[in-house]
Amino acid sequence: MVRSHSILIVDDEPSVCFLLKEELSEKKQFTVHTVNDGAEALNALQRHPADVVLLDVRMPRMNGLEVLKYIRENHPTTQVIMLTNFADVKTAIEATKLGAYDFVSKPYNRDELMSTVLRAMEHRRLTIDNEVMKYELQRKRGQREIIARSPAMQTVLETARKVAPSEAFVHICGPSGTGKELIAHLIHTESGRKDRPFVVVNCAALPDALLESELFGHEKGAFTNAYQTKQGLVEVANGGSLFLDEVGDISAAVQPKLLRFLETGEFRRVGGTITMKVDVRVVSATNKDLPTEVKAGRFREDLLYRLNVVTIKLPPLRERREDIPLLAQHFLQKNQTTRTPRTLGADALQALLTHDWPGNIRELEHAIEGALLMAHGDEIVRKDLLLSPGDAAPASAGPAAPGVMTIEELERMHIEHTLKHFRYNRAKSAAALGITVKTLYLKIKRYGIATPDPA
Repeated sequence: MVRSHSILIVDDEPSVCFLLKEELSEKKQFTVHTVNDGAEALNALQRHPADVVLLDVRMPRMNGLEVLKYIRENHPTTQVIMLTNFADVKTAIEATKLGAYDFVSKPYNRDELMSTVLRAMEHRRLTIDNEVMKYELQRKRGQREIIARSPAMQTVLETARKVAPSEAFVHICGPSGTGKELIAHLIHTESGRKDRPFVVVNCAALPDALLESELFGHEKGAFTNAYQTKQGLVEVANGGSLFLDEVGDISAAVQPKLLRFLETGEFRRVGGTITMKVDVRVVSATNKDLPTEVKAGRFREDLLYRLNVVTIKLPPLRERREDIPLLAQHFLQKNQTTRTPRTLGADALQALLTHDWPGNIRELEHAIEGALLMAHGDEIVRKDLLLSPGDAAPASAGPAAPGVMTIEELERMHIEHTLKHFRYNRAKSAAALGITVKTLYLKIKRYGIATPDPA
């Protein structure tokens, strides 16, 4: 589903509003509203924030420059195009200095008008992307590649891709460090909102007052140090996806406000009196058992039902050991800093496969990062990993349980993945695996791995 862009036309001549709306409505991706004076424009923007505003310079009650100043302070991502007569060109130029994107002179040239609007839309998208990037950089997000060969994760990915094109709210549950944000981002990128913002809110990182302000924004003077009006992240995410991480940590005071927003798309900024409305798709996540939290009175039952229209459960790393060699190799390549690439020794891989990983994928990445710092040679060995002996998985005396891969099967998968990564170049693959080319050849023959002619 392609998301439409919203345009607000503000002109005191109804005929001008009508003609502009007719022109712009021919583009099916535009939703166009019109008002006839500046005061009406302020009310319209509070109810339905616009992507682009076409704003007449001269109007009764509030002139264009006054409205422009309000928009710049309260809707900083909204792009303003001034509409001007020839006599007002100097005023329009002044408006661009005050933050207007551009101006168009009357009578309008249809192609010029459409081109200016499309450029303003693109400029808004880039502005939002830059703002979202600030949040992403603060989180050391790393690469978004999802590495998953295990049956458990294949089921997760299949479900995520199946629900992504819908507008349904999705709730992701699972232990900390299992990659819930990656799945949320996958849902966003596979949806019709993929070209709009993906905004992350860590609900556990902020106290009540700050979380409400971060979500819904605040008005100037709403509280101490609120020196200017601030947009909330629900506004930044308008048209896109909002990821509420650790939603189970939201307090009882904020939960009713979140519930109202989820039900209606409406909210008020902290200290504000005007109800605003946005269009966002919400994906939430938690490491808590929310039904248990509901029974304990710490989480609203109606909020739980609203969040988990579709639930996706992520398995802990110990239940997807088939993915450990692939993940380890990925983190090894991602965190290499030396000119000579380090490889993972057989004893180190064995230790990774038998560790219990209470911290899941996050713990695995930290273990690889630490091992790269501790290693003395080109090969990472068991002692470089600094794993706690108490977290080793219990040994199995019998054959592997159904659905659990043996060490030999894991080694074969690891070799196949490495060969594919290096396009079946055996010298490079052997170096990455920490074995000789001859040993690699013998293992390929032993496991019956099909390979094309080596590069």
